[in-house]
Amino acid sequence: MTPSSTFVELNKSVHNRKSFDCGTEELNTFLQQFAVRHRDAGISKTMVLTSKDDEGAICAYYTLSHTEIERQSLPQSLAKKLPHYPIPVMLIAQLAVNKKSQGHGLGKISLICALQHAHEVNLHLPSYAVIVDALDDEVQGFYEPYGFSVLDTDNHRVRLFMPMKTVAQLFTK
Repeated sequence: MTPSSTFVELNKSVHNRKSFDCGTEELNTFLQQFAVRHRDAGISKTMVLTSKDDEGAICAYYTLSHTEIERQSLPQSLAKKLPHYPIPVMLIAQLAVNKKSQGHGLGKISLICALQHAHEVNLHLPSYAVIVDALDDEVQGFYEPYGFSVLDTDNHRVRLFMPMKTVAQLFTK
């Protein structure tokens, strides 16, 4: 599958969610069964990168949502500068690449696009950081080289974060 050049919002009438397989059942199930429902409920937004060869085929996707973290979960050097109540953050809730498209850097491209999208949203609705919950050690190893740091462990998953100030530096001159 040759990916198109831009991510677009998931459209159940156009995009073939059922054929997507990234090799991780949880991520497949989310796209196939929950992404549209979550968008319709105003919970999250899923963006897809389609195939140039078949506009309905999905090469990769990411989902963004808002959540909050406890101030105490941040390193003390960061927490001491923040108010004593939950801190709003942007969540990369899902990010996956179709097995047919893996090995060509689409994970990195998807992450960059998700961070750019988070930065654009942050201009209108500020968040302190971008967070992601790593499904396993391999996923944690994917995010850390891009500047994500361990925040804490939640539901047996490592939660990683990147301050929004760092994200802004990536996309502003």
